[in-house]
Amino acid sequence: MRDVDYVIVGAGLTGATIARILTDAGRSVCVLEARDRVGGNVADVVHPCGIRFNLHGPHYFRTSSARIEAFVTRFARFYPFSARVMTRSGGELFDWPLHKADFDRLTAGGDDPAEEGADTGPADNFETRMLSLMPRRIYRRFVHGYTTKQWGVAPSSLDPGLASRLEIREDGDVRLSRATFQALPYGGFTGWIEKMLDGIEVLTGRDHHTQREVRWRRRLVYTGSIDRYFDYVHGQLPYRTQRRDHRYLPGRRFVQPCGQINIPGLEDGPAVRTVEWNHMLEDAARPAAGTLLTTETPGTAGDWTQAEYPFPSSSARSRYEAYLKLAGGSPDVLFCGRLGEYRYLDMDQAIGRAMVHASRLLEGS
Repeated sequence: MRDVDYVIVGAGLTGATIARILTDAGRSVCVLEARDRVGGNVADVVHPCGIRFNLHGPHYFRTSSARIEAFVTRFARFYPFSARVMTRSGGELFDWPLHKADFDRLTAGGDDPAEEGADTGPADNFETRMLSLMPRRIYRRFVHGYTTKQWGVAPSSLDPGLASRLEIREDGDVRLSRATFQALPYGGFTGWIEKMLDGIEVLTGRDHHTQREVRWRRRLVYTGSIDRYFDYVHGQLPYRTQRRDHRYLPGRRFVQPCGQINIPGLEDGPAVRTVEWNHMLEDAARPAAGTLLTTETPGTAGDWTQAEYPFPSSSARSRYEAYLKLAGGSPDVLFCGRLGEYRYLDMDQAIGRAMVHASRLLEGS
């Protein structure tokens, strides 16, 4: 067995960012990745039809931080891409966020007090909080069914912290986000992560729990699932995942008006969205004919390899806090990332938090 300053478990976005910063500061680092590839949940591959797609759903990089933009563009050239999301409801397509003209038309006449789900009560769960933030007609049409399908439970059983205020666009901007930098890396996210890890020892197919090749002198940085680290002593933390069904359609470059179309209606089946990857490709990589369409249907994650969305309920949070207390007894281990901290993080948030973690590690050393 040999020693390094830091062993980092997980070659996803958080682990790769911390590894890069520590290595640049002159520390010795070894990254262990249980899978046979790097990239974590942002990894992508090329479909047999020749179209690149993300293994864990569409990822849209965006940030308004000049520091994060400068960091990510060190490892790849990026081409401009601003995601547009539409939602299909009642046989119509609407831009999301909603535009004022659509909002005014859909809410004309006000809410019907007798409509199903009219009772609000204290805003102590997701549903009542959302009903305090938006008209009931909008909630029932665009939010209730999508949330029910995404999480597999009644929205009233979810934490109110999941709720967000309804944005109404009055300027015709169809972009999902207004971040100042919105782009995707040429060659995909996996190649971008590989470049971030260039020159750093990365051992794939290595499970931290069984490997005996390397140990750390300063700290273990653990970006895996915190419950697995502690052998599920308090039970398994719940996650949701997506089943992804891919269809190659020859002869057409596009079948959707944008890359992502949400499907909020319960009457429209269990799927929550369809993704058309041609919209996300740079021009040179887009085939002359043929398109790849992915339908995403939520389900419960069976184990850490399927974990994508931490479950937003008070019982799940309490279980995580029990593991957090155990982590307090392991001062030589840093738990971080979406699985280590049991929280959903956008890519720029994950990088920003990883930068903070890396700075604190260097300050402590």
